[in-house]
Amino acid sequence: ILGRGNAHFGKCFRALCCKGPPPARPEYDLVCIGLTGSGKTSLLSKLCSESPDSVVSTTGFSIKAVPFQNAILNVKELGGADNIRKYWSRYYQGSQGVIFVLDSASSEDDLETARNELHSALQHPQLCTLPFLILANHQDKPAARSVQEVKKYFELEPLARGKRWILQPCSLDDMEALKDSFSQLINLLEEKDHEAVRM
Repeated sequence: ILGRGNAHFGKCFRALCCKGPPPARPEYDLVCIGLTGSGKTSLLSKLCSESPDSVVSTTGFSIKAVPFQNAILNVKELGGADNIRKYWSRYYQGSQGVIFVLDSASSEDDLETARNELHSALQHPQLCTLPFLILANHQDKPAARSVQEVKKYFELEPLARGKRWILQPCSLDDMEALKDSFSQLINLLEEKDHEAVRM
């Protein structure tokens, strides 16, 4: 009887202690672009639960590991100043997806510049086949344009037809919506992964 009890105890112990670590979450390397002031750094810092008070505008580039329940996103954020944007393409290599942040409450001039930069990114050889998450930020500001207005102004339907892209409204005030946008991006990244395996 004692022997049987020990065996039973051993089985329970193994079940509790020897399950091993949980399966590793997949990691994806993303590039995050957008003009200075679009809110890239603030959004990424909020997703990483960092204090918004410590946020300073990115002048070169920075890398953040943004954890989600089903994936870890290694986001390379590139500064959006005029003198830096011309170097963006040097940092595209190895990216598996793109986050483009635009200020939906910006001036007409800035919005046009953002549109040109997004068009360049969508057509760039190293990015054109990748999933895009386009965030229309600062929706909490009175001058913010709606997602429909942004979609029309940026000519996304004709330009991005056949590509994988998501256009979502966002602001720092609505973290649930922001997390949901990133969940949709992760779904696109997973789909692309599965397609690559099938090929």
